[in-house]
Amino acid sequence: MRVRRLAAWTALPLAVTLGLAACGSGGDGGSGGSDSSVVSIQIAEPKHLVPTNTTETSGSQVIAGLFSPLVDYDAQNKPYEVAAQSVTSSDNKVWTIKLKDGFTFHNGEKVTAEDYINAWNYGAYAPNGQDTNPFFEKIAGYADLQGKEPKAKEMSGLKKVDDLTFTVTLNEPYIDFKTTLGYNAFFPMPDAAFSAPGVLKDSYEQAPIGQGPFKMKGTWQHDSKIEVERYDAFPGEKPKVKNVEFRIYQQLTAAYADVLADNLDVLPTIPTESLSTAPSDLGDRYKTSPMSSFQFLAFPTFDKDYSNPDVRKAISMAIDRDEITKSVFKGSQTPARSFVSPVLPGFRDDTTGKSGEFNPTEAKKLYQAAGGPSKIVISYNGDGGHKDWVDATVNQLKANLGVDAVGSAEPKFADLLTKVEKKTPVGAFRMGWVMDYPTMEDYLGPLYSTNGSSNYYGYSNPEFDKLVKEGSAAKTQDEAIAKYQQAEDILAKDMPVIPLRFGENVFGHSSKVKNVEMDLFQRVNLVKIEAAS
Repeated sequence: MRVRRLAAWTALPLAVTLGLAACGSGGDGGSGGSDSSVVSIQIAEPKHLVPTNTTETSGSQVIAGLFSPLVDYDAQNKPYEVAAQSVTSSDNKVWTIKLKDGFTFHNGEKVTAEDYINAWNYGAYAPNGQDTNPFFEKIAGYADLQGKEPKAKEMSGLKKVDDLTFTVTLNEPYIDFKTTLGYNAFFPMPDAAFSAPGVLKDSYEQAPIGQGPFKMKGTWQHDSKIEVERYDAFPGEKPKVKNVEFRIYQQLTAAYADVLADNLDVLPTIPTESLSTAPSDLGDRYKTSPMSSFQFLAFPTFDKDYSNPDVRKAISMAIDRDEITKSVFKGSQTPARSFVSPVLPGFRDDTTGKSGEFNPTEAKKLYQAAGGPSKIVISYNGDGGHKDWVDATVNQLKANLGVDAVGSAEPKFADLLTKVEKKTPVGAFRMGWVMDYPTMEDYLGPLYSTNGSSNYYGYSNPEFDKLVKEGSAAKTQDEAIAKYQQAEDILAKDMPVIPLRFGENVFGHSSKVKNVEMDLFQRVNLVKIEAAS
């Protein structure tokens, strides 16, 4: 499943994607600033804007304004109802979801149970190729929708009770099912999105119709901007601003310059190059807040160069996380030696053990004994602020392992994902994760399960899969955490990826806006933000 998604930028917050393009913003960069009715927010070019196909942070930011989730999370990361009136189960296997009355799509259609059922079936039907497909695997009947020629087009576990009620039967009990419903894979889509039952209109993604606080204003202007406006019929908390422009940049440094000049209102990620000066540059407009990002270095485990766990462990031991965190990120990130975020129950401070310790002498011995490649390539997305830390990392690998090491930038995060999905040789590659929902399972299942939606490295361990499955089916949270921790211990032995850093939101805004908040998923709160005057 995907966390809240793969992150593109790296800077301080998380693992997103900085910029490598030669000039400033993409396209025309939108309007020259903000006024009382328009707020501009920097994003990268999204990969997709269909809820069941959106698994990265920029796309997530946009559709978070266009749709309202069934549940959201309180300060303790417990789910509470938003579009749902209630989500209940007596056995954690059969769940009843009752919807709040009064929600309408932006085209006026009343939101019903069928809109959720249709959207979920569309996401689960394998021929549709939706990136969030594995999120539906726990629902009864999911298996019949898989393969090139599926046996069915609808999951048997979804049943309409009435216009505002439906039931979800799972293959087995899943303690965290209610928690997962805050993720965008579980958003509804209107009848207008489909040209026929189960067939999404090609035009829908260019102007998605949701039931959230904002609606599309025009269409997606690729590599330039996406504009939305307040939806006055939204029954929930109303946004303070009338219009939002998501402005697409290829370089964070250009976006940072625009924030300083009051030509951009919100920059969710301060570029690494500006971390040392940003507090003085921005004054009280420089902000930090907790977030769930996890930055890591992934390996194509199917590639003979990286198929030996000892090669991966040696590379991990040759990287001085503490030094890079200090010198490149100015202490704005935390060295990671675990596979789940510190914001979660069940987090342990050091699950990697010796493999996470900086020990160049032992690293070189282990690397040579394991027959590691003579050249290490680290691929990264050039639109995410990764160059500085990648350069620092390859310099350490050259010095500590005695190998040739280089960084290789792909123009966009979407380009990098496309290559690794197709198993195009890219060497090792940087990845970032922001949770989809606040459970350990969301850091383990999607990233490392054999069929995980974000397992781009071909990792597979049956015992790991078994433990994650047992944790999901546990009767109590304590039992679930115990199983998840055992699964994490297997990752420490196999080391399919190298944990590097945990992030926080480090962001800035113009003098024209106030009440700028970012959540654990690295999204700007579009309801709270308002004009400064």
